[in-house]
Formats: sequence, structure tokens, C-alpha cells
Amino acid sequence: MTLERQQIPVLEVDATPLRVPELVEELSRYIQDGSTRTVLGHNLHSVTLTLSDDGFRNLYERSDVVLLDGAPVLWLWGRTGNAEGPVMDYRLGSTDWLPALDQVRGLERIAVVGAGAEANAGAVSRLQAIVPGARVTGFPGAGWDAELEEAAVAWLHREQPQLVLLGLGMPLQEEVLQRRLRSLPPAVYCAVGGAIEQLAGIQKLAPRWLGRLGLEWAWRLLLHPKRVAYRVFGEPWVLLWLLAARRLKRRA
Repeated sequence: MTLERQQIPVLEVDATPLRVPELVEELSRYIQDGSTRTVLGHNLHSVTLTLSDDGFRNLYERSDVVLLDGAPVLWLWGRTGNAEGPVMDYRLGSTDWLPALDQVRGLERIAVVGAGAEANAGAVSRLQAIVPGARVTGFPGAGWDAELEEAAVAWLHREQPQLVLLGLGMPLQEEVLQRRLRSLPPAVYCAVGGAIEQLAGIQKLAPRWLGRLGLEWAWRLLLHPKRVAYRVFGEPWVLLWLLAARRLKRRA
């Protein structure tokens, strides 16, 4: 069964809007199937990369699941009228669905790839508490380079996980999937960004009421101004230019 793709108005990208129970059901089916799958998410950063980078776009087009992550993406999709119930229920950042992994049937082996050693170990411990019947192992990703990438690939082949949480940040984690997916062992590969640090309690989550107002960007800007400033103030203009250029090209 292939999930229905739905276009996000204005942004001209596709997603597979799911709520937590629906994602759990898909993950259970993928685990039972035992083949290679990918789970990604769309926010304005990923949309900008999708519209400007062929490799990134191809990865998203081939992905099995593309969740609605960022609030602007969610709101624009909400204009389609396809939501069953509250539109906000379809916003699934990684930390929204990871606590439900205990509901995924047949999940016995989880790998956590990314973040520093302390955050990685903390996320492994947290996931062991969430899914007590699973074996959870970790591979830190600080200082990621070609040599570490080779070591991570070899480690995954030894571990043979069913579910891999890849938290190297965007776009590095997606670039790794582009380079390596065909040579990796069969598993469900989920790009989870900073969720490893959040699971470990090292990076503080924004209050949920801020998320419902679409203001998590302000929280991240406050905590990590250097890391987030360009995405908040600069990248939206790049995205507008890309969208305008595509429309002008079609008219021409």
C-alpha cells in the first residue's frame, strides 16, 4: 500500500499528512515488512532545499512518509480541507511521535545515530524507558566526516536495527541518506534532526502552547540565536524568490 501524496498549496511540494496513531500503524507495517523505508518531515527549511537541490528533492519524492513538521507548512496544508478533525493534530515533529514508539508492533531493535556522546547516550536511555522490550544502541555523530560515516555504516550492518533515528541536522542527515541508503541494511530510517538532544534533555523543548501558535521559531531563536537567525530572517526570502522564479518560468 502506498500512502496518498497531498500537495501543499503555495509551496508546491508534497507530503503524507499523518497523525500519531496513523504513523504508528505505518511503522508497524514497515517493521513487519522488513524492507528499507524512509520517514522525513517538511518545514520551511526542507521546502527551500527541496526547491533548490535536485538530490534533496529526489530523496523527498522517493520517501515513504513526509510528515508535516513546520507550522507554516501545516497551516498551508490545512487550506486544502483534507484534515479529519483538528488540523494541529497533523503536525508531527520528531518529539511528537517518538514517545509513541512503544505502540509500534514488533519493534525490537532501535539505533540512534547522531549528536554528541552525552546526548546520544541520554537519548538511548530515554528510548529504552519508552520501549522497554527493545534493544537500543547508539552511535554519536559529533565531528561527522567521511571516516565517521564509513564507521557508522559498518556499525549499522553489525547492529541490524529495525528502526534508525538519524539526527545529524538538516541537510547533513538527508545528504547521508542520499549517499548511503542503497548500501545500508534494511530498516526504517527516520530523519529526526535535533530530537536526539531533546530526548536526552540537553536541548529544551518549547512549551506546547507556543507550538500551537506556530511560535517555536521564537523559542529556538532565543536559545540558539546564531544557529537559527538565518533560517528565521534570511531563508524565507530565499524561498519566496524560488517560488516566484518557478512561476515566472512556467509562464514563460
